[in-house]
Amino acid sequence: MVTGNIFHCRKDSWPPEEYVSRASLHLLDSDSAAPPEQAWRRRLNSHATLLKEFSITFKEAIKMIRLGIRMWSYIREEASHGRTAPINPFNRESCKPSASQGVPLGGMGSGSISRGFRGEFKHWQIIPGTCETSPMMANQFSIFISRDGGNRKYASVLAPGHHEGLGKSGDQGISSWGWNLSGQHSTYHALFPRAWTVYDGEPDPDLKVSCRQISPFIPHNYRDSSLPTAVFVYTLVNTGKERAKVSLLFTWANSVGGVSHLSGDHVNEPFIGEDGVSGVLLHHKTARDNPPVTFAIAACETQNVNVTVLPCFGLSEGSCITAKDMWGKMVQDGQFDRANFDTGPSMPSSPGDTHCAAVSASAWVEPHGKCTVAFALAWSSPKIRFLKGKSYHRRYTKFYGTSERAALDLVHDALTNYKRWEEEIEKWQSPILGDERLPEWYKFTLFNELYFLVSGGTVWIDSSIPALDAGCNQHQPIAVENRNIRITEAKIHRKQSTRSKHSTIDAFDSSAGSSSDSNDESSGKDESAIVQSRQSKQSADPSEDVGGFLYLEGVEYIMWCTYDVHFYASYALLMLFPKIELSIQRDFAKAVLCEDERKVKFLAEGNYGIRKARGAVPHDLGTHDPWHEMNAYNIHDTSQWKDLNPKFVLQVYRDFAVTGDLSFGVDVWPSVRAAMEYMDQFDRDNDHLIENDGFPDQTYDAWTVHGVSAYCGCLWLAALQAAAAMALQLGDQEFAERCKDKFVKARSVFEAKLWNGSYFNYDSGSSSNSKSIQADQLAGQWYTASSALPNLFSDSKIKSALQKIYDFNVMKVQGGRMGAVNGMHPNGKVDETCMQSREIWTGVTYAVAATMILAGMEEEAFTTAEGIFIGGWSEEGYGYSFQTPEGWTMDGHFRSLTYMRPLAIWGMQWALSLPKAILEAPKINIMDSINTSPQSHSRSSHQETSIRKITTKAKCFGNSMFRCAC
Repeated sequence: MVTGNIFHCRKDSWPPEEYVSRASLHLLDSDSAAPPEQAWRRRLNSHATLLKEFSITFKEAIKMIRLGIRMWSYIREEASHGRTAPINPFNRESCKPSASQGVPLGGMGSGSISRGFRGEFKHWQIIPGTCETSPMMANQFSIFISRDGGNRKYASVLAPGHHEGLGKSGDQGISSWGWNLSGQHSTYHALFPRAWTVYDGEPDPDLKVSCRQISPFIPHNYRDSSLPTAVFVYTLVNTGKERAKVSLLFTWANSVGGVSHLSGDHVNEPFIGEDGVSGVLLHHKTARDNPPVTFAIAACETQNVNVTVLPCFGLSEGSCITAKDMWGKMVQDGQFDRANFDTGPSMPSSPGDTHCAAVSASAWVEPHGKCTVAFALAWSSPKIRFLKGKSYHRRYTKFYGTSERAALDLVHDALTNYKRWEEEIEKWQSPILGDERLPEWYKFTLFNELYFLVSGGTVWIDSSIPALDAGCNQHQPIAVENRNIRITEAKIHRKQSTRSKHSTIDAFDSSAGSSSDSNDESSGKDESAIVQSRQSKQSADPSEDVGGFLYLEGVEYIMWCTYDVHFYASYALLMLFPKIELSIQRDFAKAVLCEDERKVKFLAEGNYGIRKARGAVPHDLGTHDPWHEMNAYNIHDTSQWKDLNPKFVLQVYRDFAVTGDLSFGVDVWPSVRAAMEYMDQFDRDNDHLIENDGFPDQTYDAWTVHGVSAYCGCLWLAALQAAAAMALQLGDQEFAERCKDKFVKARSVFEAKLWNGSYFNYDSGSSSNSKSIQADQLAGQWYTASSALPNLFSDSKIKSALQKIYDFNVMKVQGGRMGAVNGMHPNGKVDETCMQSREIWTGVTYAVAATMILAGMEEEAFTTAEGIFIGGWSEEGYGYSFQTPEGWTMDGHFRSLTYMRPLAIWGMQWALSLPKAILEAPKINIMDSINTSPQSHSRSSHQETSIRKITTKAKCFGNSMFRCAC
């Protein structure tokens, strides 16, 4: 048993009164200025401890030495071509990660910028697949207060000044600013996608200040949720006896993170827009031929708020106007000269120099009066370019055009629309926040884990047609780079049709009319990969097209839409953006029928194989050429993995069942059949149950499996049942009967080989860990119960296995305060077979908790999941807030920060609030309704004919970039 006392107590509530005085909360209690009752909270003077990364044992290092050598060689080879390897364990960031993250900025898929809870802007992901972690310390909000005719003044950056590089004597840069905020009376409150920072009498004891950060992450709103913008609304309350002149300052460096501000040729330009919106555009010329970016910082001028700008200042002594000069001007006057608006674009910056800009908004606040000042930030990088050459237009360009100057319109619309955004956000969150049955920690952690859909390197494109350079024919097909890629004919032909009238996808869409969405397929016969069959759908029903969507496995594992992990994370998209979820599933469905015969070296064993086999679900959609060059992961040959295909079938059936989208079901059915038939090769002994092959052939890619395994075997049983149910509903009776027959026989074999009376053994082999208790052993049952399918096993076996996991994997690790360890021996000792067996995986813990909820074990479920909150998010924990890792070790050391799988917490919410389509599913065993009598075969002939009629004349993906082999 693992023991320790680092988590000495549990808290049930974190009321704002513990962080902000009641009097201040009362004063701010209007226009959403006060922080919410449920939120993740920190004081600004909290210590941002450095995070500790995992290390492997000597035994593990010996096992992986050959893999390490091959990986090092591969990383160097990729670097020689100017590319980053998707996995690089040898890379060490110059800026060490710390417990300082907060709610990120912007919507999804247009690049993101994170903001720490102390106010620093960092983790820049404007360029796809690139994360510049270091903060840009010139990017700040500051405040200047003048009272008593100027005899009492306060001036301070609104962030604690405990950062490297500050405090240099005689510096002309940002060290010359007033870093006077202690943070002792200032607090941060996070409830994604909003955050509140309350300055309770800092730096002026008679001024209460609230900054509310708002980003347009709005479920079912496929327009505004794509916008690269954020708003900062300051509420000022003067508790003094005299009026105060208050000036707020927003400064911004012309940079996309790292040292990009020093590269030169950057230009700043002031502007006066409509509706009082004024500010500065910062035109950034990116390196390495990446598309340019334009930032806009702005404030909204009102009757009481005066907006002025300083279009350009520098951070070094040689600058015409230095950062020190700028600060001195604000201390003296509280504003800049109005004539600055007429200066026009600045001269381009020289290499080594930094161009910064400033926007000031000043107002008089009467005694016991209140004032609101709103700022906005936007960035426009309309084109994204992947390293192997293809470029696309981002989703927001559908609504704002393809000019970088769209940043001006973005900040204008953000400042004029943010109140509506907040209303929609509150309408979405209120039912969950007001549910008294739910623990408080769960409510705000549920929303805050969604940070990954912004910070997870998300890319959202408007069209799958690559964006061509100016002067090119925009409809010209892109030639295939390698003719060894092809699509083969499916057994049931794909239909290119509109969505069924009986679809219930809109049951999820609570914001009807929020956007008009477009599709993103190209029509050239020679165009590559899986991204173009959407165009046929576009002409039929443009509102169903939401473009192409990618998100990374993690910022350290640079692979798009890693499918074995999306299996856990997909509940978030299905509940909040179901059209995006269906779009991703369509992409993988097309990928199943593709074959890419290009040779790839697999690093674990050093053998070669083809990149993508027909019938195999790809591990990911690629890295440097997504949609076109899949399977960037090359440690193992994932065409031999046993979990990917069942996971595809399970996700497709769940999405089909809950949306009722018949068109989706018909479109992906050929791929479902192909994926199931592909798995037959892994039934080595003809017992209808797949076997693992003695290597880590599943998502636990360092944990070897022998023979029948609890994880993959359970997924296979669930996939057989889901495929049978889907076949029945689509009229493919013959295949339904085949899957039912396999299921019945395979389940008996599975139970006979693995059930030991209280749980399912890890595998049927004879290794030292074959009887280990795997936390994830019921992954297939999780999906079965989530999709209104009959339980795979008896209720008693399901509850017995879950109870065993709870008693051993959860409660024997820090008393249940760290989550569920992946592997535990039946003697109560952690399974240390490999690195992953001894880790606690955050997303798997949430998935186990979701399975417990579906089995009626709510108390155990929340105790299990609370361990991830305590270990990752609480003040007593390890500091992984807004950067939840894949997992941590017994001593809390992380592996792979900012990871996709923890979105599985939305699997818990799914279990707690099953959709109507699931709740109202027929209360009969769908397997019993599959008639295997001889008469059924004659009926199946008619039913199969009917589905073929539905899909008539769609013999292949004829408009695919891949060559079709039919």
